[in-house]
Amino acid sequence: MGQTKVTVDAEKLEASSNVLRALCHPLRMKILEFIDKNKSINVNKIYNTLKLEQSITSQHLRILRAAGIVNTEREGKFIHYTIDYEKVSSVLKVVRNFLEKE
Repeated sequence: MGQTKVTVDAEKLEASSNVLRALCHPLRMKILEFIDKNKSINVNKIYNTLKLEQSITSQHLRILRAAGIVNTEREGKFIHYTIDYEKVSSVLKVVRNFLEKE
């Protein structure tokens, strides 16, 4: 039986891995679900509605921002969060391609 050579774009896989690590926390998934339902939302609404501490909410949002999953836009004194659906979609595509090559 011949072996199939698998080529992996290490850079894309590493970036995707970072996104997946950010997504694997249940609280971050809950925050993302809330942002998704509201399309654009500020941190105050997130922690007040989900009944979280502000510092914990900010910490998880920082991780999501660093992974490129959420975008921010300042409006006066508020920062509004939106999901970067294009980034999430590209990560899913990379993972799907990787799994299909095995």
